[in-house]
Amino acid sequence: MSTVPRHTALDATHRALGATMTDFAGWDMPLRYASERDEHNAVRTRAGLFDLSHMGEITVSGPQAVNALDYALVGNIGTIGLGRARYTMICQEDGGIVDDLIVYRLGETEYMVVANAGNAQVVLDAITERAAGFDAVVRDDRDAYALIAVQGPESPGILKSVTDADLDGLKYYAGLPGTVAGVPALIARTGYTGEDGFELFVEPRHAETLWQALTEAGKDGGLVPAGLSCRDTLRLEAGMPLYGHELTTALTPFDAGLGRVVKFEKEGDFVGRAALEAAAERAETAPPRKLVGLIAEGRRVPRAGFPVVADGKVIGEVTSGAPSPTLGRPIAMAYVDAAHAAPGTSGVGVDIRGTHEPYEVVALPFYKRQK
Repeated sequence: MSTVPRHTALDATHRALGATMTDFAGWDMPLRYASERDEHNAVRTRAGLFDLSHMGEITVSGPQAVNALDYALVGNIGTIGLGRARYTMICQEDGGIVDDLIVYRLGETEYMVVANAGNAQVVLDAITERAAGFDAVVRDDRDAYALIAVQGPESPGILKSVTDADLDGLKYYAGLPGTVAGVPALIARTGYTGEDGFELFVEPRHAETLWQALTEAGKDGGLVPAGLSCRDTLRLEAGMPLYGHELTTALTPFDAGLGRVVKFEKEGDFVGRAALEAAAERAETAPPRKLVGLIAEGRRVPRAGFPVVADGKVIGEVTSGAPSPTLGRPIAMAYVDAAHAAPGTSGVGVDIRGTHEPYEVVALPFYKRQK
């Protein structure tokens, strides 16, 4: 196992921009370029440009590609329309979450699965193994793509200035092939920030050209390069789960409040079906801990792993926490006992190094963009 971090096709660009780099899931990635708060606010009010080339792309094609994916994943892949995308998960036989994924239907019998960077190999191995009995080909396409995202309210206008693709007709969670700044790309209206935006899958050799063209096109729209740090605070405000924090192999989709992604109505068996049916039943009769939002009354920031307390007892655990630039106060996502999960529940705090700091329980997400 190599310990040398991998570099994206935009590595030199990030360094030229003075980015603070960090090791993330075996990749050397930009954490921030200047102020993460400024980058965060730019995405909320104008636009941000992200390098997401560390994500893992896996192509599944062939006459039984859909059957292989229906067996391998918990979602109903057969109902994804051509050019559409769907959020789903891959689970273990015991129902534990291996990863959350986006599946794009690229052609009649061709699908692209996008996995989180840290899980890409595990997901690739699992899909390859599960597809073995089907007339389908699983291809590791992690090196075939660079992924650039432009996110924020100004992103449609910025992208329109460098493509003639029909962005107005492109729905949320859909993708279409097009040309952006002369570069062939899969243009997807997806993202992980809570804002409108696009993710552009291109060949790595075109990444720099595209990045520079978008930077130029976004100059008047207030576009800034944005790193992983603000991506985390953006997704946290939007109540979006992060694998390794809100999602783990110790939790089923029902434990995470995401049981809706499991489609029992689809035909045939799928990996984890029996365990997930039992988990669905448990969730109805005796709800497990629930994922909630917490907003600080004070200024101290909660971090993953900190205990959530009430009446001197531990009632849960923080999964993600950070200062929220939009709310102006520290926020957290946490799993708490069902008895303390209702918004407005009083007497809830977070144990921050021995001090029980008061927190307000709220429904997720913390932030929802105005449509």
